[in-house]
Amino acid sequence: MRQAGRYLPEYRELRGDRDILETIRIPDEAVEITLQPLRRMPLDAAILFSDIVVPLVATGIAFRIEAGRGPVLDEPIRSLRDVDRLRPLEPEVDEPYTLEAIRALVRELEAPLIGFAGAPFTLASYLIEGGPSRDHATTKGLMFADPPTWDALMGALVDVVVPHLRAQVEAGASALQVFDPWVGALAPAAYRANVLPHMQRLFDGIADLAVPAIHFGVGTSELLGLMREAGGDAIGVDHRISLDRAWERLGPSTAIQGNLDPTVLLAPWDVVEREALDVLDRAGGRSGHVFNLGHGVLPDTPVENLQRLVDLVHARSERDG
Repeated sequence: MRQAGRYLPEYRELRGDRDILETIRIPDEAVEITLQPLRRMPLDAAILFSDIVVPLVATGIAFRIEAGRGPVLDEPIRSLRDVDRLRPLEPEVDEPYTLEAIRALVRELEAPLIGFAGAPFTLASYLIEGGPSRDHATTKGLMFADPPTWDALMGALVDVVVPHLRAQVEAGASALQVFDPWVGALAPAAYRANVLPHMQRLFDGIADLAVPAIHFGVGTSELLGLMREAGGDAIGVDHRISLDRAWERLGPSTAIQGNLDPTVLLAPWDVVEREALDVLDRAGGRSGHVFNLGHGVLPDTPVENLQRLVDLVHARSERDG
């Protein structure tokens, strides 16, 4: 969950004031940033340093990164004609730097490497809104008012995301994660009608790969059953639902990733320990639990708290067998 980032001083020193998209296009630096957290703590996997808009930028969509805001698109996609600006991704041609970084990491890492991509709904929201949004009103408005354009856009995004994911595995990634941080804005009926079919096509497109896939969303407590239906070997849950309750909704045979509230890590260690143990207690020692945060590491997180958290989880895992 965004292992590398502003909470590490060595990351801030390497990045400086440069655009994250520029850094990602320099394989040696992407490799170094991916490795930085593992030098600090014995994590069970590495997460590729990249961004969910990378494959879109690689196909010619002119996102730029605004400090304090994130990806911004000056000419949003809001009509069927606009959708024609998207084309299927050709990874070896469009994003060779991503694959070069993965190949280099696989040669150096002892831990598995997780590749990832943004899910179509979240990518569509960035494309339609022109940037991050609190209510996704323009996105949902287009979805409800213009189903042909919506379906064309979502279909085009699947044609970008699937090759992006497949290429990461072919380059050596050991697992994949599909991030859908904005899909919690939808009611279950809207998800079923407008997102589920496209997510099923996405997961069908990577089903033959011999690696596990994690399907993660934010604010998706009421969507968990639908996400399981959409696909993924594990479902990532955020901190807005207790882990045991999430398991009730997903069923005991579903693997779960989650779900410590990232803001807990800003508190004194005794609070972090208490809350982390609560998550582990709710897992109840069941197999299929990948301990993680409910979302990404916050910039002001003390590194020591993360290091102690990793040690705590490992100690509990060893105790419980």
